[in-house]
Amino acid sequence: MGVSRKVERELLKENYLQMLIETLKDNEDVLRVKSNEIAFPVVGCEGNEDFIVITVKVPTGADKGMTPYDGYAMAEEYEMKLKEKEEKAKANAEKKAKKIKRDEEVRRKKKEIAEKGEWVRNDSLFYSKKLLVN
Repeated sequence: MGVSRKVERELLKENYLQMLIETLKDNEDVLRVKSNEIAFPVVGCEGNEDFIVITVKVPTGADKGMTPYDGYAMAEEYEMKLKEKEEKAKANAEKKAKKIKRDEEVRRKKKEIAEKGEWVRNDSLFYSKKLLVN
C-alpha cells in the first residue's frame, strides 16, 4: 500500500528543503527556522544585515484539494497582472504629462495677462480690472 497524499507532500517538501540547504550551505549560513522555511543572513550594499527567507510548500489547491493547484495558470495570471499594471502606469504617466503641460500653459497665459495689466492678482486669485472697476 502507498503513502497518503499528505505524507507524500511532506516527503516532497522535506526533500526539496534538504536540496536547497545542501545547495546553499557552501556559501551561506543556512538556518532552519520552521518545518518548511530556511533563512540565511545577508549584508546589503549599505552594510545593513538582513535575512533572506525561503519557504517551501506543496499547495493542495482550492476547496481543500478538490480543485488542484495549477502553477502554469498562476504564472500566466501573474504575467497578465504585471502587464495590466504596466499599462495602467503608462496611462497614468501620459495623463500626468498632459496635466503638467496643460497647467504650464495656464500659468503662462495667466502670467501674460498679468503682465499686460488686464488682471490683478490678489493672493492666489486673479481678478479682471474691468470687474473691479464696474
